[in-house]
This record gives sequence, C-alpha cells and structure tokens, in this order.
Amino acid sequence: MTVASELSFFASADGDIAHLDTGTGDPVVLLHSGYVDHRLFEAQIPALAAEHRVIAVDVRGHGWTANATKPFRWADDLADLLRHLDAGPAVLVGVCMGGAIAGDTAIEYPELVRGLILSGASVSDFEYTHEVSRQVVAESQRTLYSGDIEGWLKVFLGIAGGPFRSPDQVDPRILDHLREMALHTVAKHTPGERNWHVPMTDTWARVPKIDVPVLTVNGTLDSPDLLADAERFANTVRNGRSVLVEGTSHYPNLEKPEEFNAILLDFLRSL
Repeated sequence: MTVASELSFFASADGDIAHLDTGTGDPVVLLHSGYVDHRLFEAQIPALAAEHRVIAVDVRGHGWTANATKPFRWADDLADLLRHLDAGPAVLVGVCMGGAIAGDTAIEYPELVRGLILSGASVSDFEYTHEVSRQVVAESQRTLYSGDIEGWLKVFLGIAGGPFRSPDQVDPRILDHLREMALHTVAKHTPGERNWHVPMTDTWARVPKIDVPVLTVNGTLDSPDLLADAERFANTVRNGRSVLVEGTSHYPNLEKPEEFNAILLDFLRSL
C-alpha cells in the first residue's frame, strides 16, 4: 500500500491536499468514495499509469489530506489542485462520492475536464429512493455521529455487498482493505464535529450542458436507485453511455479489477 512518503502535498488555502502523481501522458484523476482514500484505486493506478499521468487524490477530510477548518466544496479543491499541477483538462474517474465530485467539477469547471468515468454516483444532488439504501444511509449516520465505530463499520462494509448480498459473500481481502482505509480516515475526526462541507445544489439542471464523453460503470448487484441514476446521467449528458459489470456491487473496481481496468482503458483510448 502507498505510504505518506510516496505522496505529494499541495498547500491549499486550508491545509495540504495529498495526492499520488505518477506516470506520463494525458492526465487521469482518480477520486475515491467516502471514508476511504486514494488506495481504493491500487489495482487501477499501475494499469492506467502505463499510458497516462495518473493523479490519485485524497479529498479533504480523508486519508492524508487536511480536515476543513472553514466552508469548502470538493469541486473547488479539485480545481485548485488541477491548476496547481497544470493537469487540466483531465479525465475524472470517480467512485461513489468521488463520482459526485467528478460530476460536480465537470459542471462547475468544464474547462478542466475532458471526460468522465463515474461508478456508483453522478452528481451531488442524488437522493436515495430504494428503501434498503435509505435505511443504510440513516444507520450509517446514526452510528458514526454517536461514536459507535464498530457499529458504523458493520454498516459501511455492508455497502460492499450491496442490498442483495451479505458482506460474507464478498472477498474478505476487499473488506479488510476498506476497513483499514475507513479507520484511518475516521480517526482524523471526532463525533459531532462541525461539517464544513458546502454541497452543490441544482446540479441536475446543469447536467445537459456537460459536453465531454461520459461513461458510467456500475455493478449489477448495486442498489437499484444508483443504477437508475447512472442511466439517467448517461442519457442526459450530450455524449454518454453506461456499462454494467456482472456479479459486482458498489465497488466493481475492487471485485473485478481487470475487467474494470479494461473498460477504463478502452474509454480513454477512444478520446
């Protein structure tokens, strides 16, 4: 696994933003899901870096990046980083929360984006409609904000299985990987601390203006509302399509990394 000594740090206006910067060529930016960090993409980084410059970011409040001390938006953080690295326009690859950050950035900073690959998310206006998804979100917030870390971990790891499987049906190495990253990020915070994140609003109304190629990649066993959201996004942008990875849920990049990598590389070579 990556260690802090291998990361670079951008001194933003509110603390350092950690990122891995490797490979050469057209830039590809990897944006992880909530509560983990850039190591979510350990199976993707070497495959992509063989042909591209890969920038894997720890978003604010995660991994080795500073916590917020004032209001912020993740899309603004990413734009500042890309300008600092002279890495735009880039293809943004995001999983779950990272997908929402990618979609928001394409809306807010179109000049910095040349393509989108989204998995398990689209933009930050998303609302869960599937009953199981709503229950998971509510239980996750309840346990985390009460300081019940073990209870929260159980809920968090259940997301890897999706609504149709139990966690014990997922490769335990994947769960261990997610657990290690999640504990590292959660340890940076305290129960009940102020949430400085400012969500973007009215994003769906601006999605039709996204004119870069878009690919959504989702597991067939993920929540139905996430799959519907991916289809809606791909059909709403000017140049979008969606693909499914059979037998996977919220983390197809972890469950079937070779297939996921092939999908990403095919898309990148088409640009």
